[in-house]
Amino acid sequence: MSTRPETGVDGGVFAAVDIGASSGRVILGRTTGGTVDLEVVHRFPNGVVELDGGLRWDFDALFAEVLAGLAAAATVAASQDETITSIGIDTWAVDYGLVNAAGQLTAQPFSYRDDRSRAAVAPVHAKLDPARLYATTGLQFLQFNTLYQLATEPDLTGLQALLIPDLIAFLLTGQRRTEATNASTTGLFDAVAGEWATGFLAELGLPKKLFPPLVQPGETVGTLLPDVAANVGLPATTTVVAVGSHDTASAVAAVPAQAKDFAYISSGTWSLVGLELDAPVLTEASREANFTNERGVDGTIRYLRNMGGLWLLSECQRSWAAEGFTQDLPALLAAAAALPPGGPQVNPDDPYFIAPDNMPARISSAVKVTGDILPADPAAVTRCIMDSLAAGYARTIRDAERLAGRTVDVVHVVGGGSQNGLLCQLTADATGKRVVAGPVEATALGNVLVQARAAGQVSGGLADLRSLVVGSHALLEFTPELARR
Repeated sequence: MSTRPETGVDGGVFAAVDIGASSGRVILGRTTGGTVDLEVVHRFPNGVVELDGGLRWDFDALFAEVLAGLAAAATVAASQDETITSIGIDTWAVDYGLVNAAGQLTAQPFSYRDDRSRAAVAPVHAKLDPARLYATTGLQFLQFNTLYQLATEPDLTGLQALLIPDLIAFLLTGQRRTEATNASTTGLFDAVAGEWATGFLAELGLPKKLFPPLVQPGETVGTLLPDVAANVGLPATTTVVAVGSHDTASAVAAVPAQAKDFAYISSGTWSLVGLELDAPVLTEASREANFTNERGVDGTIRYLRNMGGLWLLSECQRSWAAEGFTQDLPALLAAAAALPPGGPQVNPDDPYFIAPDNMPARISSAVKVTGDILPADPAAVTRCIMDSLAAGYARTIRDAERLAGRTVDVVHVVGGGSQNGLLCQLTADATGKRVVAGPVEATALGNVLVQARAAGQVSGGLADLRSLVVGSHALLEFTPELARR
């Protein structure tokens, strides 16, 4: 195991803006005494809304919550005689806002859950062969990838596309940049060169400077605009530092791995399942298996498949609550765990499950197609989801090992799913590998650690940052129960 990172005598205080597809938080992270601790100072909901003919993000409301969270962070820090060193921002990937020359957002950003990009896939592939696309970008095909969304825009003249975390950073600092880990999810990024694939922009008829220049995790984006600083109660000298702005990049940076070869599952609304590599895998076999090569912190490659996740369960809970069934999650999972193995499964990656709707009915319908029958009981539906996810994780990890020529013996589950003991145990059973669960707040930890390193409060590479996580947070282990496999 690597040596623990050195820390500054007084430690540091950092604000992490961490926003997912269903909720967001502003978190204070403190690095003191060889540990990193988090304090959530502001929580807020997030979600898509029907607006202007599509599913969009209410970005104005979202940014107002970011400002409220930074104000809360400033208040908490001041109450403890602390100074916030910097701010880092991470969110989901692929979505963007269009900004004009005056810096105005032209419309509320579309959500990847809107179906508009489906019709753009064929026209894009007519200009750029999918095999050629993959050989350059290494990006998994998803119909909502940024390049397909951009192909639906009627006119991009004079506009720039800012990915969601970059849009937030722009409104805080006035500086337009694109952070590299998120850029790698657009389908317009060269996986080997680590630069924009400008030839693809031209072939698709997109403006050459559609995206701002790239910035790497740990680099400074800018300082707070004077009016923003006054609004939130922070000094105008407070810096915004680029982190792994794709939330999965930050989460993987905080995976508490103690060996080089490991698999990870960033488990939340989506499941990001894969390996950390030094170079992309751009083979035709990799493309056919629909694996993606996305940038990680320190130039690593997140070789993964974007799978369905706990969105299926949260949408089921929403539907059940509307029907008057309000059993809490621990009781629901306990009831599901009591059911025998070998029940029906679905493909959690099926686009059929992407849009919000009556998810229990959708899952039942998908099971029926397989010739099986799923009882309407919430425990049975929940067990079907858990079994389906675990089986999908096992397939994906086996494929990743085969395609990358690597072998792993441990699977790290981070994010919200690490609290789901049933899912972690079923994953150990399905993979036949040891599963280490935690930390829950891996994304925020990765965000804070990159900021802390940029400020000189911690030092070293990813192994050193991960050593600090191991020493700071309790982890749970699950071993395969072979009799159940």
